[in-house]
Amino acid sequence: MSPSALASLLALVLAMSSIQFGASLAKQLFPVLGPVATTMLRTSLAGLMLLAVQRPWRKPITRKAWLLVLPYGAALGIMNTLFYLALRRIPLGLAVALEFTGPLGLALIHSHRRSHLLWVALASFGILSLLPIGDRIDALDPLGIVLALGAGLCWALYIIFGQKVGRELPSAQASCLGICIAALVVLPFGLMQPLGALASPQLWGKALALAFLSSALPYSLEMIALKRMSTHSFGILMSIEPAIATCMGLIFLGEHLSPLQFVAIGAIMVASAGSALSSSPSKKADSYLEAGA
Repeated sequence: MSPSALASLLALVLAMSSIQFGASLAKQLFPVLGPVATTMLRTSLAGLMLLAVQRPWRKPITRKAWLLVLPYGAALGIMNTLFYLALRRIPLGLAVALEFTGPLGLALIHSHRRSHLLWVALASFGILSLLPIGDRIDALDPLGIVLALGAGLCWALYIIFGQKVGRELPSAQASCLGICIAALVVLPFGLMQPLGALASPQLWGKALALAFLSSALPYSLEMIALKRMSTHSFGILMSIEPAIATCMGLIFLGEHLSPLQFVAIGAIMVASAGSALSSSPSKKADSYLEAGA
């Protein structure tokens, strides 16, 4: 492996690890802030960080671009809110695996290869294995499953709008505007939550770390990876994120999964990797940036 390829690989793995460590940190804030207010802090602080670095106003933005950026950012804000709401109810690794069904489903819908039926079957098996059917002691909260799948649907919409925005604006400018719009979408709902804990300086330190680890740092690392990595390689490597999330949940949250839940996560990961491996290398991956919740 060339030094350039190795640097890209390490950058992407570090980006995914940063996102999922940030998610474990976010879950630790839920008892004092709740998922919605935590989402508000993350998106607002991340937006301010990216505004300071990217300064998107330096390049003109057309009316057509604004009409695309608005739903792009709204999808991001709703996705993160639904993901954090799911995370309150189900383990981190399982929430991430279920969220991955969004981009995976989008990729499979646009595929015309019969071999992709295998990836559909694997993903379906993974999802069905996690449903609260019967009297299994490892059954998940049904609402948590629905919320995670809803986050996945928003991720798919984020990709669709992101591809359109990418034809109008540079990816860095689009991502910066997207996170700022996401913050504005979440802000009114976050302000409705009890916010007395915001008086704690320690909480603000964790909130700043969350915004940096979940958005600013991984965005920069993914940009480094994308400069030297093909799209299908990017997609294949992204498929290991549920495994990273599972490790983060175990180490920092003490979340232990059953053997069947491990198998379900593995099935969704293999389906995601297989779909990426058999997709066209020419497709752009820029719209995945900043999507990781």
